[in-house]
Amino acid sequence: MPDPVFPPDPSAAFDPITRPPPPPPRPPACVPARRVEEVSDNARLAVAGLVLVRQRPGTAKGVIFVTLEDETGTVNVVVWKAVYERFRRAVIAGRLLKVTGRLQRAEGVTHVVAEEIEDLSPLLDRLLEPGFTPALCRAGDQP
Repeated sequence: MPDPVFPPDPSAAFDPITRPPPPPPRPPACVPARRVEEVSDNARLAVAGLVLVRQRPGTAKGVIFVTLEDETGTVNVVVWKAVYERFRRAVIAGRLLKVTGRLQRAEGVTHVVAEEIEDLSPLLDRLLEPGFTPALCRAGDQP
């Protein structure tokens, strides 16, 4: 039976006349990057992905910008100084992060303002275990 939430063909889209897409998942479940645009401004959400970039510009007054990537796209995350101090180790060393925060849109840019950051990097080590077989799932399949 085909999955009604995530069609097998990535180019396939929902027909809003016959069936609108279900709402994006709420924390603790993570919203896939491709569905972040569906989330309303200032809504609380969780995202997860591999860390592509960490930026700490000298002019940003202690703010750190992180870009996460999952198999559906990328998400920009803003980490304010107070949040950074609470989750310093995860922000600095994490390779796979789960970020819970508020969605913010400003001047055509969408990002998640981090409230909590969880380092999920140990899950990556499981890929090296002998006999590891990945579960057949896609982004958004989490409970």
